[in-house]
Amino acid sequence: MESPDPRPFSGAQWTISAAGHEAVIVEVGGGLRTYRHDGVDLLDGYQTDEVCPGCTGQVLAPWPNRIRDGRYSFDGRTRQLALTEPERRVAIHGLVNWVPWQLLEQSADAVTVGYDLPPQPGYPWPLRLRSRWSVDADGLRAEHEVINIGGELAPFGFSVHPYLQLPGVAVDDLVLRLPTRSRVLADGRLLPVGVTPVAGTEYDWTSPRRIGAAVLDSCFGDVVRDADGGSSVSLAAPDGSAGVSIWADAEFGWWQVFTGDALTGERHRRSVAIEPMTCPPDAFRSGKDLLTLKPGTTWRGAWGIRPGA
Repeated sequence: MESPDPRPFSGAQWTISAAGHEAVIVEVGGGLRTYRHDGVDLLDGYQTDEVCPGCTGQVLAPWPNRIRDGRYSFDGRTRQLALTEPERRVAIHGLVNWVPWQLLEQSADAVTVGYDLPPQPGYPWPLRLRSRWSVDADGLRAEHEVINIGGELAPFGFSVHPYLQLPGVAVDDLVLRLPTRSRVLADGRLLPVGVTPVAGTEYDWTSPRRIGAAVLDSCFGDVVRDADGGSSVSLAAPDGSAGVSIWADAEFGWWQVFTGDALTGERHRRSVAIEPMTCPPDAFRSGKDLLTLKPGTTWRGAWGIRPGA
């Protein structure tokens, strides 16, 4: 008797394509596994028989980044989350990146997936999450909405975790443009301890320049916004022959940049995670840019990836 074909580690795979752009959205985490343009992989993705490495392409909610000791207070009560990065004693990247999402709508160039987050001891607020992923001549677009389907005010933050690359261009040689005026200072657990301006420092990429030997797992704020209120970060080849940019709308006021130094094997410093965030790390404790969702209300945010710097 023949054994059945093995199920992909990331669950069902939904491919969307249009105008030379192609992306694969996955059931586990409802995130982005691959994105390419004219056959060039601009996302450093992963294989179907691979556990998603380094949170590649994942949706991070109801909080991004880290919460110190997994412990926070909200509305007069203290909550304790599981320590999902135990070596640093933190709760990291939310509660929806390893759960199965459901297919809601599908067409050749778009797919909508959803997940209902149940209330639980560390986060007792039910949320309904929906993500619509699409491609067109401009690139990849992701539109997210989160609804508080419970009866109480809920704390909330959101991010995504794509790793961008230009195949054949080393991270050191990538020319980065990062439109931010400040950087969050972090301790040895990568938790915030302050904020400092980037002007005149080695962390200033407001004008495009090489990443060089910089080791980054840093959050940047005071975003220089475009006319529409959003912002974008770009990577380019040294000779300008290729590039990729990631944009986010006005809901996202922070960017996390990670040069992959903590990753092992071939993935070590192979690509750059550029993460638009609604709030900085540890916002459940600091309250900095923490969103609060009233019962029945909906948060919406959008971001995307475009070829060209």
